[in-house]
Amino acid sequence: MPDKLNVGLSAHLMSLGKDYRGAGATWYIYHTLSHLPAADPELCYTAFLNEPRFSPPQGMRVRRSRWPTSTPYGRIAWEQLAAPLALRRERVDVLHGMAFVAPWLSPCPTVITVLDLSFLRFPAAFKAFKRTYLGLMTRLSVRRAAKVIAISESTRQDVIDLLGVPAERVERIYCGADPGYRPLPTGEVSAFRREKGLPPRFVLFLGTIEPRKNVTRLIEAFAALIAAEPRQMAGVPLILAGGRGWLSEPIYARVEELGLGDRVRFVGYVPEEQKALWYNAATCFCYPSLYEGFGLPPLEAMACGVPVVTSSVSSLPEVVGDAGLTVDPLDRAALCEALRRALFDRDLRADLAVRGPARAQRFTWSEAARKTADIYRRVGEEAG
Repeated sequence: MPDKLNVGLSAHLMSLGKDYRGAGATWYIYHTLSHLPAADPELCYTAFLNEPRFSPPQGMRVRRSRWPTSTPYGRIAWEQLAAPLALRRERVDVLHGMAFVAPWLSPCPTVITVLDLSFLRFPAAFKAFKRTYLGLMTRLSVRRAAKVIAISESTRQDVIDLLGVPAERVERIYCGADPGYRPLPTGEVSAFRREKGLPPRFVLFLGTIEPRKNVTRLIEAFAALIAAEPRQMAGVPLILAGGRGWLSEPIYARVEELGLGDRVRFVGYVPEEQKALWYNAATCFCYPSLYEGFGLPPLEAMACGVPVVTSSVSSLPEVVGDAGLTVDPLDRAALCEALRRALFDRDLRADLAVRGPARAQRFTWSEAARKTADIYRRVGEEAG
């Protein structure tokens, strides 16, 4: 093994544009890349990507592809055709496929990150080609990988159970909360509230508007809360923030069916630099997703001190712990009651405002990067 292990980072899925592609996978890749050189400066890092807005940290080389990897077909072609040649040219010793897949003909050992297995758990939520490609190539990639990184224990168990990877080759490394997510000064939040025309109290959801996020059930629980508490809920809207995902039309239609056109606001994609302000301005944050590989939005909301209501399934209880309310995402009545408590129980709200930031401090990108770099070293040493 050379004096400095050269780690290749396949990061073409990262998209810093202002659309739904700038979601969980993008921020996992972005923060991991940003923290790796500081986590282990004795390694050499070569990132392969095509995102012009990414500024690499000191200690990282970037190789930007001329291939149109912002499109799925272009990215797949680069991964399977161009990447093996690029890895040889750059003399990469270990390749990290940062989102599910590595080249079938990789000339070096690979590490694969599995962010979630929603394409196996909820196949109907994916277009046929994407579902088929991810199902096939993720399975092949993790079985050939020297190590697999799962971003929660729930995802780790899915990798073992659904993909048949031996447990000793799958390691859990949690995501982190960026330090920018924190309770903000009252004046700053008030100015943001005025700028966006926000009321004093509102329920916030922030994520891709798609079936897996269970937004329809949130809308129905919100309608039930209005019916049960009409006076307390007067002037309290539900704000749904996030880009439109696939199969989102029934979600919008449900708002109209329930006559909530003036109580539910869709505000579209929220830029990263505004998210902390949205969390701080909200009275409570609700994220009733049916399945998450990790669940960054609840962690970010907790870090901002806003009471969180989320699901009791998949990875979400690992993230929230006792610092938020977890409910069965299929139980509308339970979701309605959790929203009521998060909005109106003053003692609970005060408790969660303390517990949330304290819980979030356990999850850091610097620690995630340190553990990831340690895997590179072990894989490099085994390859010899």
